[in-house]
Amino acid sequence: MRTLALLLSLAVSPALTAAGIEFHRTDDSIEVTNNGKPLTTLYFGDQTQKPYLHPLRAADGQIVTRQYPMRDDVPGEAHDHPHHRGLWYSHGDVNGLDFWANELDQEPRDKKGKIELKGVHKADDGIIRADFEWRTPEGDVLLTENRTMRFQVSGENVLMDFDITLNAEVKPVKFGDTKEGTFAIRLHPQMREVTPDKKPGKGVIVDAEGAKGEKNVWGKASPWVDYSGPIDGKTYGVSIFDHPKNPKHPTFWHVRSYGLFAANPFGEHDFFRDPKRDGSITLKPGEKIRFRYRVVIHPGDADAASVGKLYKGWAGH
Repeated sequence: MRTLALLLSLAVSPALTAAGIEFHRTDDSIEVTNNGKPLTTLYFGDQTQKPYLHPLRAADGQIVTRQYPMRDDVPGEAHDHPHHRGLWYSHGDVNGLDFWANELDQEPRDKKGKIELKGVHKADDGIIRADFEWRTPEGDVLLTENRTMRFQVSGENVLMDFDITLNAEVKPVKFGDTKEGTFAIRLHPQMREVTPDKKPGKGVIVDAEGAKGEKNVWGKASPWVDYSGPIDGKTYGVSIFDHPKNPKHPTFWHVRSYGLFAANPFGEHDFFRDPKRDGSITLKPGEKIRFRYRVVIHPGDADAASVGKLYKGWAGH
């Protein structure tokens, strides 16, 4: 009910548009369409443990993300990691609480944080601007998150820009050193580098330096990573760009052959397999930290989409 009240308080036209992008609001979501066709939907209702975008679509409408656990009837989808929901931003150790694997039925239940909507301030001109609160199991606010999301379709590419600022409130906030984070996507099962029965898939993971495959990209630092593969005979790719002004740029990558794809600047002792390393970041009360990312959904692989050139064009702004 609180979410509904917040949205109703912003009483405006139910569909606002800029360059073909429209937003359609309900009490627990904002659907994003392009020229009347679905692109993705932002979910943030009371029953949602963290906000997420689902599903992500290419410009031609093809879904490029796994649909489980939102749907459990899609052939060929693995029913693992129920916290992998489309595209999301969270972390597995924030003052010892898990905001990553934080579904209600996941253990230990007393260590699960929740990211709740505080308010939607803008949903027009291709932009959603919203605030969220990172809460303890007792309901106390650890962090406030100010997030801006911009959606564009440019030719055959879908562009999604994320500008995320995390603000410590009354207590110090430590983002702990763990691989379980942070800006993440779970991709379509046909794009996997390795199939569920451990056979080679047709997916290709590549970073900005040209390293390929989970073995060579996981845990490494790079300005961008692209994950591509065929879906029903046509190749699609998804890139994540790390902004040059992000803390600890270039970020490390928690990218897996089974389709998890995440930028994570914190998990150094895991990525370097060195227990002496500490990749954590602590904010004092009143301090804030800002991260910016771009997601590009494109046809073809990284070379065909000129991902390196696209990154350079974006990073210069």
